[in-house]
Amino acid sequence: MARKLFGFILAACFTVLSWADEIALNPDHPERYVVVPGDTLWDISARFLRDPWLWPEVWYANPQIENPHLIYPGDVIRLVYVDGRPQLRVERGRPTVKLSPHARVTRIDQAIPTIPIDAIRQFLTQPLVVSEETLKAAPYVLDSPDEHIVTGAGDRIYVRGISSNAYGRYNLFRPGEPFTDPETGELLGHEAVYVGDARVQRFGDPATLTLTRTSREVNIGDRLMPVEEDEIHLSFLPHPPQPGLRGQIISVLDGVSQIGQYQVVVINRGKREGMEVGHVLRVMQAGETIRDRIAGGKEKVRLPDEEAGLMLVFRTFDKVSFGLIMEATRPIHVLDIVTTP
Repeated sequence: MARKLFGFILAACFTVLSWADEIALNPDHPERYVVVPGDTLWDISARFLRDPWLWPEVWYANPQIENPHLIYPGDVIRLVYVDGRPQLRVERGRPTVKLSPHARVTRIDQAIPTIPIDAIRQFLTQPLVVSEETLKAAPYVLDSPDEHIVTGAGDRIYVRGISSNAYGRYNLFRPGEPFTDPETGELLGHEAVYVGDARVQRFGDPATLTLTRTSREVNIGDRLMPVEEDEIHLSFLPHPPQPGLRGQIISVLDGVSQIGQYQVVVINRGKREGMEVGHVLRVMQAGETIRDRIAGGKEKVRLPDEEAGLMLVFRTFDKVSFGLIMEATRPIHVLDIVTTP
């Protein structure tokens, strides 16, 4: 996985300025910066670049440093110029120590992340979106054999619809609001509200499962999906989608009306439209339609869209994607527009 990611970053670095005419520096950029715990690559890049998501275009992967795409607290980031173009270079900033003759292992998870992982961790492994067909076919909670007022972790449940013993672990979810395309009215899927995890104790009809973890009370009718070993992205290489992409924010997961930095949103574009993990989108505040009072109030005029921030896609489904708002220069709302930067 590390070699694959390194190759991806090198490929991006060899295509410098292929889709950006010029990399603009932050007017207040430093010449060097020492990485500290809590930093992200996005935050560090924002110190040097006007558009921090363009950092793969100016990053220099030093071949003399093992895993040069992993940056650690104590490393020094320097801004240099090569043939008049800016480069960001890393110097391994660890102190010189006398080594005793035994192996030392550097944990990859100590490296700083691209974006704040804590803001999206709960959304990386759990089912978030299910189709109408999947919802109808999913196994469901029939009852609980234990007489509890509230059914939760440690309790047993009876489940119907588990037709094979191919899977031993399941996620429980509760169907939430439908995701609908605001332009076409197409049903894009249903939100899957995470309820908990369960392990099969005995197969059959009904099967008996033990709840190993719950985030809320388990109810009769809650649905189940098998836990599959999907690849989980923890490192995100920012890059733009195809030119001309345009979509809309159709939901915000914590139910607020105004969306700010580090909040998770859903857009009406997914794998079907070519969305990928790491895509960066410009958020545009949709212009209001108002009446021209000077012209008598009968004529309606749509005001221009205004730039409102940036989002990074961290998980994709067939017809929708989930993104994290990385920058918010003005309030962002459901139905605001997302476009190729």
